[in-house]
Amino acid sequence: MQIIISNSSDTPIYQQIVDNIKEAILNGDLIGGEALPSIRTLAKDLKISNITTKRAYEELEKDGFIEAIATKGYFVKNKSEDFKKEEILKKVETALNETIKIANTYGITKEEVLNMLNILYEEENNEKYN
Repeated sequence: MQIIISNSSDTPIYQQIVDNIKEAILNGDLIGGEALPSIRTLAKDLKISNITTKRAYEELEKDGFIEAIATKGYFVKNKSEDFKKEEILKKVETALNETIKIANTYGITKEEVLNMLNILYEEENNEKYN
């Protein structure tokens, strides 16, 4: 598992860890039952404090992505496909809300946004299969 953090980002380091691990789970790089590095190991690898790593793991556990098993460590929770899809839909919804705000700010109509979305969607799918 590769976690990339940026000290120059406005996003707190613990949140960057959370986001990296969530993304790895949602795209299948991490699967249910897979062990995560210990808090100390991850902190050492990322050159950050144990407290920051612990906070990230607590956040992931609260959100239902990982679970702590006493004396064994942290593991990716087995998730149903419905849960994964719901999380992905939330990400898409967030991005679309941001798009709508920008469009409204600059007077772009719903039809123009939908047209752009259709074009970009087709381009992305054509690139994927070519």
